[in-house]
Amino acid sequence: MLNSLCLLGCKLYLKYHKEDRNNWIWVLAMLGEDQLVNVPKTNVAPKRFAFVLIEKFSLLPFASAVDALRIANRMSGAELYTWILLGEGGDSVTSSVGASFKVDDDLIELKRDDTVLLCGGVDIQTHTSKRILNWVRRETRRGLSFGGLCTATYTMAKAGILDGKRATIHWENQDSFSEEFTEIELTKSVFIVDGRSMTTAGGTSSIDLMLKIIADDHGEDLANAVADQMIYSAIRTDQDTQRLSVPTRIGVRHPKLSLVIQMMEENIEEPVSPSLLAKDVSMSTRQLERLFRRYLSRSPKRYYMELRLQKARNLLMQTDMSVINVALACGFASPSHFSKCYRSHYKKTPYRERGSHTAL
Repeated sequence: MLNSLCLLGCKLYLKYHKEDRNNWIWVLAMLGEDQLVNVPKTNVAPKRFAFVLIEKFSLLPFASAVDALRIANRMSGAELYTWILLGEGGDSVTSSVGASFKVDDDLIELKRDDTVLLCGGVDIQTHTSKRILNWVRRETRRGLSFGGLCTATYTMAKAGILDGKRATIHWENQDSFSEEFTEIELTKSVFIVDGRSMTTAGGTSSIDLMLKIIADDHGEDLANAVADQMIYSAIRTDQDTQRLSVPTRIGVRHPKLSLVIQMMEENIEEPVSPSLLAKDVSMSTRQLERLFRRYLSRSPKRYYMELRLQKARNLLMQTDMSVINVALACGFASPSHFSKCYRSHYKKTPYRERGSHTAL
């Protein structure tokens, strides 16, 4: 009881005597308070983030980002960051899990030193409205920094604010994104910062971006303290890729097999013959065939076909590309052959796949 009263007294004193903060950190620690990180005192106002929730946004990237800011304030013992929630219409926005969030305001004019984080998720092409695009363009012209969490990279690209820049997006959306926005240098990194533009790959990658921002603003000690609080032991940089390595994904650690699969993934539009793939890893075609059947229970040709059809399905569901152009982008010279292979694998034609997705 006495310990709690002393702790409360220290907190109240610090609230009104911030100039003595450094002298009291050790007192708080002795009383059982979380160890505060000493952040140099400045007269700069707290940095404000405006989270723009787009309909069906993914909850994890948004929650991870805003919680990193909250913990930074807690671990520093100061209000370093503030945030507001915005949404089209200014009422509420529904996340991809069905939970609705009441936002603070509509798409209002922001302060010039605000940082905007667009929060995307499911069916981002559908939910990126003309009003959102016009608002993004207007605020960009006013000099604000913009970031896209998860699929909101698409919204930034559609608004034209990523032209000529490096960016990233969730791996599942990479095929459709690269087809639509050829002027953007798309990477497979977990996040990218290019000037006043920031993009992330979704999931927990927003934690990595926020930790970088916190470290740049107030030092690595505070960023590390935030990571510890979030039980986040492997902090990633923009040099880290978002997907698991090929050996981890296929559950097999065979260097030549992994290399062949990597070459397949990099040559979807213009497939490489099994004989050339085998030659590149110093194997015979028959040896490569046995290798695939042993570890993946299918031939190299069949595995390659599945990769191409998977990309085709992504393009059909995420873009308005014609079926013929989808076929060409996935290495099929004949639309009829593409349709036959697609139907054999997915039990429906490409046209029906496109129609069923549109009806949802």
